[in-house]
Amino acid sequence: MKIQNLFAQHDCVLSFEVFPPFRDGRLSDLFSTINGLLALDPHFISVTYGAAGTTQDMTFEIASKIKNRIGTEVLAHLTCVNATQDEMAAILRILKNENIKNILALRGDPPKGSNKFEQVKGGFSYANELVEYITTYQYFSIGIAGYPEGHLEAPSLEVDMDNLKRKVDAGADFIITQLFFNNDDFYRFRDNAIACGIDIPIVPGIFPVFNYGQIQKITSLCGAEIPPSLSGSLFDARENQALVEEIGIDYAIRQCRDLLAHNVHGLHFYSMNRSSHVKKIVQELSIRT
Repeated sequence: MKIQNLFAQHDCVLSFEVFPPFRDGRLSDLFSTINGLLALDPHFISVTYGAAGTTQDMTFEIASKIKNRIGTEVLAHLTCVNATQDEMAAILRILKNENIKNILALRGDPPKGSNKFEQVKGGFSYANELVEYITTYQYFSIGIAGYPEGHLEAPSLEVDMDNLKRKVDAGADFIITQLFFNNDDFYRFRDNAIACGIDIPIVPGIFPVFNYGQIQKITSLCGAEIPPSLSGSLFDARENQALVEEIGIDYAIRQCRDLLAHNVHGLHFYSMNRSSHVKKIVQELSIRT
């Protein structure tokens, strides 16, 4: 089923993101996590795509197994990095042959060792170009990324919103946001999107904190701000892993309750390939039960 249709059928669409294991990581371990997430009855699972397509084959293998063997809908990530139009056409044929109907279209981060995105000859410069190309197949439901606090490369929130509108006008069907911790940032982002004429579903991306060192790294990469109350609690508990996870779970529950009270189209959890903390949050919220 196309994800755009899920939003038409359900008040709150529940989804989780996983990523292919790096280097010699085992798929069996990942699918143990996925099985734990599937027990929560999500509407779909999102599978990421490594920088420069480094996990491309594994992404497709994971997505195909979730879709065709397990029977749960899947969202496959796809980026512009190092991909010509001919290469993208081959990728889209693979996805279509594997019965994968949903794509999250991203520009993608620069390859490792580079701090600037560069279009390859015959490739795509921006996500809106990729979206427009995918629409020519008239087969896929297309998701795009949104940034409640603005993309790190955008000179202003206004410019970032203009870029979002270009992706929507190119044919996107729904938006999944970057992680954030201040719901007011999401509400402002959603209001501005609506004011710009964007009327497709906007799903907040939730990152449940479970490791102090990791959250410092992730927020530095994406620019998300941690509220002082949360950062202070995490800092005080930084030597106590169990307490850090407890604080993160409690914060995510309160954050999600507020989002649900403000009529979001769904909740998308960045699982970081773990299921236990997400399970506690979803069960506490009584989503899909």
